[in-house]
Amino acid sequence: MTAAQAEARTHGQVSFSYQFSSALGLAWDSIRSHKLRSFLTLLGVIIGVASVILVGSAIDGMGIYAEESTAKAFGSESYLVAQAAGAGLTRKEYQAKLQINHPITLEHFHYLQQVNGETTMYSPYRQNQSDTKREGITLEETSILGVSADMADIRDIVVVDGRFFTPQEETSGYSVAVIGDELKTTLFPGNDSPLGLAFKIQGIDFIVVGVVEHLGSSFGRSQDNAVYVPITAYNRLFGPGQSINIFARPRKESGLTMQQSLDLTRVAMRNRFHQKPGETDKFDFITPDAIRGFIDSLLSVVAAVVVPVTLISLVVGGIVIMNIMLVSVTERTREIGIRKALGARRFDIMLQILIEAVVMSFAGGALGVLIGAIVTAGLTKALGVTLRVTPTYVLLSVAVSATVGIVSGWYPALKASKLDPIVALRTE
Repeated sequence: MTAAQAEARTHGQVSFSYQFSSALGLAWDSIRSHKLRSFLTLLGVIIGVASVILVGSAIDGMGIYAEESTAKAFGSESYLVAQAAGAGLTRKEYQAKLQINHPITLEHFHYLQQVNGETTMYSPYRQNQSDTKREGITLEETSILGVSADMADIRDIVVVDGRFFTPQEETSGYSVAVIGDELKTTLFPGNDSPLGLAFKIQGIDFIVVGVVEHLGSSFGRSQDNAVYVPITAYNRLFGPGQSINIFARPRKESGLTMQQSLDLTRVAMRNRFHQKPGETDKFDFITPDAIRGFIDSLLSVVAAVVVPVTLISLVVGGIVIMNIMLVSVTERTREIGIRKALGARRFDIMLQILIEAVVMSFAGGALGVLIGAIVTAGLTKALGVTLRVTPTYVLLSVAVSATVGIVSGWYPALKASKLDPIVALRTE
């Protein structure tokens, strides 16, 4: 590159920079001189961007809630073996699995303990609903969970008062219970600790040995209205049943991952059912990752449907901006004629109008993000739900609002640049 070419290039860059800054200044002056009109013009963009931010926060919050609920229901590294299980199964699919797969019994639980007990913890899991009572107080539809002593470690159950029941209490079938926070506050009002006190399930006295931490709700159902009892005591209350579920988790000292433990469990179960190589499992299993994957796919579908609908309001905002810019061009026809008579090029006129439209749209986008973030924070605090403004939806909103500004400002800018200076100067 010669010195002359370098100088010309530098001059061109300085000239464009000056033109851009001048156009930006003119655009800002025009917006400030019509504050109310500018605000009303931006209202559609503000509402559209704020809506996108709120929807994105809600979708992200649902994902966080689902992950937390899955962790509460499963623990961090546990999985479930059952006759029929699976995320997103229809009723028909579930019934088909029940017909094809073998029932899971306590005998299978003891078999797994015998074969893989050194590397994996197992616990039977049965659930039923029953009213719990104490001294005239009744708590309806309490979830009665029959499990083994290892369930506390398998599902990361945190006991804040007392302890979980022991293997000896499980083997002996003692009527002991670890209760949820709702049972504590409802059945034992005024007691700092319910340990050692009794309540009734199906008319049988159970002694409280522990209280689980407050968990809240999971997928719309309270997890604090629950009682853990030994599986032996549970079977006395409700009978042996047709089939059980088995929770499992690799022992920390084994060094196995959840998938490796699951593979060992599958091999043991297939051997127990005498299944041939290549034959489909005659039992089912589910992992936290499978549940989270199903929920993520649902949220993706929701986002794919809801977000574009929300963005329609931005398109409406863009149409409003285009109309206002056309009005603005009409009002400044004489000014544009003077600028052209003084040597302004079509590019200069287009740049001024286009920048004005983009600045308006971008300002509306920024205000929309701010309002969306404030409303999100307010809802999070007021409702106690987890909502979070994510960079993805912020960038999407700003990018769409800027694009709307460019598209909506292009036609008015083009129309302004094509004005004949003589005709424009005659305009009153």
